Amino acid sequence: QVPLVESGGGVVQAGDSLTLSCAASERTFNTYAVAWFRQAPGKEREIVAAVTWGGGRTYYADSVKGRVTISRDDAKNTVYLQMNSLILEDTALYYCSARPQSIAAPLKTDKEEYRYWGQGTQVAVSS
Repeated sequence: QVPLVESGGGVVQAGDSLTLSCAASERTFNTYAVAWFRQAPGKEREIVAAVTWGGGRTYYADSVKGRVTISRDDAKNTVYLQMNSLILEDTALYYCSARPQSIAAPLKTDKEEYRYWGQGTQVAVSS
């Protein structure tokens, strides 16, 4: 098991910024790919962004490109999701997830590929 703990969610206004954090206690966390997913009420869980271990490769969903940055600080076993210019459609429960990854493996974007999940942190954007 790789316990993941998300934090940083909250209620913000459209146009605001928010940074979510995902902390892990697993000492080998730096060898895991990490992704942020989100799920709005009545909708499927969808990927927001992902990052390989080492941070060399990233993926962003089209809906957040240009507004969101995923980064990791492996010294702190933490992955961040910086979200800017938030819109109403960003309202969702945001989950951090992780999977072991070999260095040359492609970055996965399907939620079924991720083995470990946090409990989620709520983001609510108001007009």
